[in-house]
Amino acid sequence: MEALDQLLMACHCQSINLFVESFLKMVAKLLESEKPNLQILGTNSFVKFANIEEDTPSYHRSYDFFVSRFSEMCHSSYDDVETRTKIRMSGIKGLQGVVRKTVNDELQANIWEPQHMDKIVPSLLYNLQHVEETESRSPSPLQSTDKEKENPAELAERCLRELLGRAAYGNIKNAIKPVLMHLDNHSLWEPKVFAVRCFKIIMYSIQPQHSHLVIQQLLSHLDANSKSAATIRAGIVEVLSEAAVIAATGPVGPTVLEVFNTLLRQLRLSIDYELTGSYDSAINIGTKIIKEHEERMFQEAVIKTIGSFASTLPTYQRSEVMLFIMGKVPLPSVHHSMEPGKAGENRNRLIQVMLLKSLLQVSLGFQCTNMLTALPSSFLDPLLSSTLMEDAELRLFVLEILISLIDRHGNRRKFSTISTVPDISVLNLKVDKCSRPDTLFMKKHSQQLYQHIYLSCNDPSNVQAHYEALYALLVMISIELANEEVVVDLVRLVLAVQDLSLNNEDNLPAYNRCALHALCAAYLNLISQLTTVPAFCQHIHEVIEMRKKDAPYLLPEDVFEEKPRWSKNVDHIETELLFLQSKVSEVLGGSGYNSDRLSTPYVPQLTDEDRLSKRKSIGETISLQVEVESRNSPEKEEKAPAEEITFETLKKAIVDSVAVEEQERERRRQVVEKFQKAPFEEIAAHCGARASLLQSKLNQIFELTIRPPPSPSGTITAAYGQTQNHSIPVYEMKFPDLCVY
Repeated sequence: MEALDQLLMACHCQSINLFVESFLKMVAKLLESEKPNLQILGTNSFVKFANIEEDTPSYHRSYDFFVSRFSEMCHSSYDDVETRTKIRMSGIKGLQGVVRKTVNDELQANIWEPQHMDKIVPSLLYNLQHVEETESRSPSPLQSTDKEKENPAELAERCLRELLGRAAYGNIKNAIKPVLMHLDNHSLWEPKVFAVRCFKIIMYSIQPQHSHLVIQQLLSHLDANSKSAATIRAGIVEVLSEAAVIAATGPVGPTVLEVFNTLLRQLRLSIDYELTGSYDSAINIGTKIIKEHEERMFQEAVIKTIGSFASTLPTYQRSEVMLFIMGKVPLPSVHHSMEPGKAGENRNRLIQVMLLKSLLQVSLGFQCTNMLTALPSSFLDPLLSSTLMEDAELRLFVLEILISLIDRHGNRRKFSTISTVPDISVLNLKVDKCSRPDTLFMKKHSQQLYQHIYLSCNDPSNVQAHYEALYALLVMISIELANEEVVVDLVRLVLAVQDLSLNNEDNLPAYNRCALHALCAAYLNLISQLTTVPAFCQHIHEVIEMRKKDAPYLLPEDVFEEKPRWSKNVDHIETELLFLQSKVSEVLGGSGYNSDRLSTPYVPQLTDEDRLSKRKSIGETISLQVEVESRNSPEKEEKAPAEEITFETLKKAIVDSVAVEEQERERRRQVVEKFQKAPFEEIAAHCGARASLLQSKLNQIFELTIRPPPSPSGTITAAYGQTQNHSIPVYEMKFPDLCVY
């Protein structure tokens, strides 16, 4: 072998092909030997040969034997640990040599074919997985470092990285598939530590533009394992999450929505499994028992992964994803129906919770310069309507989503609790001037936002978390989207919320009424300092000081505590303890704000979609749809008898519509024919008659609408003190002497 090695090194490029066949036969003989030393010797010679760059390829050369033999050596189970380590390392080096020799030359054996990859990749993973403990027995630090250098796991990792780094676009699939099969066959998804490590190696080794191919492979594998145990699916999803974060450096690919569609489909399947307790619709003997807590863990893993994917996307794609997810949330509306029945309600609610959680993950860190285009009406309308749902948990999710969408400067965490801060400068708020796109956004959506905040305040099932979210939402709008007009509207809105608590038309519990007063105090304290109007700040400060003295249960420091202190006697509150609309209008009006608008009480306008979202059952939804449609119909009769729709009436309607179309077509044909063939005098007479008819109609209209102007002296007093203007002809009017025409 030494002689052959020296001959090999001495060969010139032109003549090496003549010699290689003999050389490889000798190497093969050594590898077939049962003696480890000869196997290692043969491998070392092959590695030397692999490092020689050849100018001309050899078409008839085959490396199938070497791939098989080196893979076998990688799995060596030799009794002596040290010898076994050497054989395995020789196997890894041999595979590395085969890859180097063939990977860049398409005319030679194609190493990327499945029959080769299915041997090479699992052999490397096997050594990566089984880290021998022999190095821990080394007596000195120097020997320890030598042992670490001889570690098969590290060598296998280097070889795997080199292999993946050389993979072209079309070869990624063949390289990843054996990895997935290995993890399946050895049940390595459940602890998921090794699986995550493998895919980190893969993601950092391949070229960045190929990262989306790996993600697609993982998604396909997740679909293939739809009926596997929840722990296996959770492992695949965790790996997806890690891969997505790394893929952020490269393009995610054109199939962004496909990624989210797959994840949401898995979420729905998991909910079905949880509710039915079976992977199949029909429960058979031997069906696997589904553990509810494992399915919940899987659902949380999917939601986390959705967030990881979303964080890698640019703003425009993230807004598309949010619209996509919102479209899948089952909401009662005029256009969508919910699943009926108790089981349907449970499924609807679970799907709503999971999808809104996903939406919240996607919205975290969402930043855009133009909210009008990033958050279209098709997304905001159903989201805002969701703030009125009966389920308290769902309402809280929606409020948090709205806050994270509006908060673009990370101010949210500074308002996690509600308080009346004496000086807001300690909060170090990041406030930018309201931009033109933000102003346009508020012009279009502000009334919707105010209306839903107002109606959300009026829900008796609200708890402290809801009031904290509502407060944060009001503050975020004030910091991010407020100009003078918005400030005025927000102050009006909060004063209307105070009146809501005072009047209590919907019989809110005492705690909720105290909470609303406390919310108003905290918000007005903040907005007064943001507007920097001294008289406004003084009025708010005076009321807060009076409350501290006489009614602390109307302040957030007492109401929004772990053990809240509140009073049941909130029916009669003294005037000095309230924020007065007249006083606020006066002090803000004096500083240039619109005092007329401030003095007008805020009244929300409820839409049909909002009314629907307050109902949860399908029966109520249908009845309300009918009510909405009948109210929107042009007919004046309130109780028109409903016509029975049968096959005959439908047939008659179709036939009648066809007949009407035929008549209209015939009439048009006659008109065209008349203007083409009739003499000029006849056409002129016809048009003249129409013109005179039109003129007479116009004269009638003018007589009805146009009257001579009323005379100042012609005013008469009617009954009940009302004045009426008596019209006098122009020629009878008495004009002053100084009047000049």
